[in-house]
Amino acid sequence: MFASGRQARGFTLIELLVAIFITAIVFAMGYGAVNQALENREGLKERQARLLAVQTTMRIMAQDFGQLASRPVRDPTGDAWQPVLRSEQGTAPLLTFTRAGWANPAGVQRPALQRVAYSLEEKTLRRSHWPVLDPLLATEPVRRDLLTGVRSVKFRYMDVARQWREQWPAQGVGDPRVQLRSRPVAVEVTLELEDWGKITRIFEVPT
Repeated sequence: MFASGRQARGFTLIELLVAIFITAIVFAMGYGAVNQALENREGLKERQARLLAVQTTMRIMAQDFGQLASRPVRDPTGDAWQPVLRSEQGTAPLLTFTRAGWANPAGVQRPALQRVAYSLEEKTLRRSHWPVLDPLLATEPVRRDLLTGVRSVKFRYMDVARQWREQWPAQGVGDPRVQLRSRPVAVEVTLELEDWGKITRIFEVPT
């Protein structure tokens, strides 16, 4: 028997177009969801990397100031001495200091003390150290970029009278010879980041 006209009827062009249109909408919605998920994942990875960089910077500073050593260094010209910690507003580097606990896994013949400096260059916070404790003018420091996107960095220093100082050693306070070896009680660091705003940490300096 022959099939009736109703039974043999296929899809019309309009029905095919409607089906294709619906399928396209479903695919577009699915693609948008997948693309959004990928963007969220990349954004999360960037935020995690940023958080890790900030945490690493703070950890390094805590280690540096936690091992601040009472050892002045000879001026690169050899004519004078530089204090244990030296910091003046508007100068570069922001501060230089001597720290102990310089790891020596290779067993190289050198002191465990290290001269360190922090500077801000092109919105990048940079830590430098010298391969010798009393560097000469020709001694090149080893530089490490710690944190990018930094608008400003400010250091303050608490003296034994619990007064905050904008620079160290404090000018006109005590014997200059004693000031060479004087250390602050604490160091306050304020970072202004382009994305997170201001972050302030206070690091205690062990006696």
